[in-house]
Amino acid sequence: MWIRSRHSIQRVAHCFSKRCYSSEAPSNVVSDMTRRGLVANTTSPNVVEMTNKPTTIYCGVDPTAKSLHLGNLVTLMGLFHFHIRGHQTIALVGGATGSIGDPSGRQSERVPLTRDVLSQNIAGIEKQVHRFFANGAAYAERRGFNYETRTPKVLNNYDWFSNMTALEFLGDVGRYARVNTMLAKESVKSRIESTQGISFTEFSYQLLQAYDFWYLYQNHHCRIQLGGSDQWGNITAGIDLIGRRRDAVSEPNKEDHAKDAYGITIPLLLTSTGEKFGKSAGNAVWLDETMTSIYDFYQFFIKTTDADVGKLLGMFTLYKEHDIKEILHEHAKNPEKRLAQQALANETTELVHGLDGVQQAQTATKVLFGEDLGALNGQTIVNAFKHDRSRFTTLERAQVIGQGLDTIATLANATKSKSEAQKRIKAGGMYLNNIRVSDPRHKVEPTDLIDGQVCVLRLGKSSYHLVHVI
Repeated sequence: MWIRSRHSIQRVAHCFSKRCYSSEAPSNVVSDMTRRGLVANTTSPNVVEMTNKPTTIYCGVDPTAKSLHLGNLVTLMGLFHFHIRGHQTIALVGGATGSIGDPSGRQSERVPLTRDVLSQNIAGIEKQVHRFFANGAAYAERRGFNYETRTPKVLNNYDWFSNMTALEFLGDVGRYARVNTMLAKESVKSRIESTQGISFTEFSYQLLQAYDFWYLYQNHHCRIQLGGSDQWGNITAGIDLIGRRRDAVSEPNKEDHAKDAYGITIPLLLTSTGEKFGKSAGNAVWLDETMTSIYDFYQFFIKTTDADVGKLLGMFTLYKEHDIKEILHEHAKNPEKRLAQQALANETTELVHGLDGVQQAQTATKVLFGEDLGALNGQTIVNAFKHDRSRFTTLERAQVIGQGLDTIATLANATKSKSEAQKRIKAGGMYLNNIRVSDPRHKVEPTDLIDGQVCVLRLGKSSYHLVHVI
C-alpha cells in the first residue's frame, strides 16, 4: 500500500522541490498565469503589455466567514504572482460590501451579518492575508524569485463608505451608472428571472464594487482588478465607472491607454468530475488551521486524482511547465506512490502554512497512518496536532495517570461513555500508542506517555485521538 512507503516518497518529492526551480527571469506575469490556467479572461489584450512594468492590482473578498478557503486561494495565487514580480498588490476586505452581499452565483438573498460578526471576520481575514504573503515571500525566495517586492496593502472598503451619505453615493456613482447595463449583468438577470427576484440592496452591489475600483484607481493608482470568473460583471462595472468619470473631466483620447483600467478573471476551478474545487466531504477546506487542520489541508491535496494533479501543480506551485511534465513523468512510472500528489501537498502546505506546517503535516501523517511512534518526539507530535480540535485534547496529569483507559477515552471524546469504551476494548477495537489494549480495566501509567507528555488513542482503523498531558 502506498501509505506505508510515504517516508521515501517525501524524500523524492523534496528532491523535486530543490531542483525544479531555475533562476531564469520569469516571463510576463499575465502570460505566465495564462499558461498555468489562472486566467479565464481579460477585458483587453493590452493588459499584457501594460504589466511588463510594475503596476498596481487589487482583488477583493467579502468577510462572509472568519477565514478564507481554497476557493479564495485560487484568486490569491493570482495576486501572489504579481507580488513576486514586483507589482503593488492590494487585498481588499469588504467591510462595507460584506454587509450587503454579492448576488453573483446565488439563487437567494444572503442572510445579513451583524456588525460584531463582520468585525471578527474582517480581523481574521486581514491577519490571514498578511500571513499568506509573509509565507509566500519566503516560499518564493527559496525558489529563486529575488525581485524587489513591495509590501502588500490590505485595505477595508468600510473606510471610504462609512462616511458617505446616500446623496453623495447617488451623485458620485449613481449618476454614471446605466440601469440597462446593470440589468444585463448575468448575476442580476438570473435573479430577476427567479421566483425570489432580487432586492434593490443586492442589485446595487455592483455599484459598490465599481466604486471600490474607482477609489483605488484614484487614490492608489490601481489599474487592474482581479477576481473569479463570476465577478466579470462587477469588474466591468468598475471599468465603466472609471471611464465615464475620467471622460467627464477630460477630453477622451481613445489612443491613449496609459490610464486605462483592466480586469482579469480566474476560472471557476472544478475537478475532473465536475465538482467545485475546495470541498472535502461537502465542507469547505479553510486556510485557518483551527477550522481545517494542517493535516487535513495536506491530505486534501494528497487525495487529488491523477486527472487533476497536473493542473493543480500549475495553479498552486511555482513549478515551471517542464518541471511539472517531469514530475508527472516520474509519477506515471508508479502512480500508486502518488509522487505528484506528494509534491503538490508539500508545496501548497508550505505556501499557506510555512515550512513548520509541512513538518507538522508530515508528522501527523506518520501518527495517523500507524508508523512507529517510538521514532517520534513527543513535543513534535503535540505541535503537529495542537490546532486540531477534532483530534486533540489537553488533560491535566491527575486526570490521566492512574486512570482507566475507558475514562481517558471518554474525556478525549473518543467514545461517548465509559461503557462504550469498555465494549470497544473487549471487542479488540481500542489501541494505545498503536498497541491493542485487551483489558477493560487497563490504567494509564507514566510509561504510556511519549516523552512523558502525550499518548495516542485509536478506535478501529482510522479514528485517532491525541491526549496532551500537562
